[in-house]
Amino acid sequence: MPRLRSDFWVSAHLRRLNDGAIPAVLRRRGAAEAGAIFVKIDRLDGSADLYGPAPQSLMAEAEDLGERRFTALLTGATPLDVEEKLAREIRFDSDLWIVEIDDREGRHGLDVAKE
Repeated sequence: MPRLRSDFWVSAHLRRLNDGAIPAVLRRRGAAEAGAIFVKIDRLDGSADLYGPAPQSLMAEAEDLGERRFTALLTGATPLDVEEKLAREIRFDSDLWIVEIDDREGRHGLDVAKE
C-alpha cells in the first residue's frame, strides 16, 4: 500500500491533535508528496523532545500498512538543542516539514518505532 502524502498526513495529524485539545501548529511546510516530517514537542517546562522519521530498518512493516513511523531523536533536551538539531536537518534536507506541539505531558499521537 502506498504511503499517504506528507501534506495529507500533516493536515490529518494536526486535526487529530487539535481535536484532542493538544495545541499544535505547522511550523514549516515541506515537499507535499514525500517531505520528511519532524515533530517538536515543547513541554513548557524548559525541556523539549524531537521525533523524526524512523530508520528504514524499522519501516518495512509500517510501509506495508501505508503508515508513517517515527523515532525519538532527542528527549528531555533544551528547546535550543532541538532547534539546533532542526537547523542541521534543514541544511541536509530543505524539503522537510516541522510540526510543533505544546504539551506539558508530551503527548504527540505518533506511531513510534521500537528498536
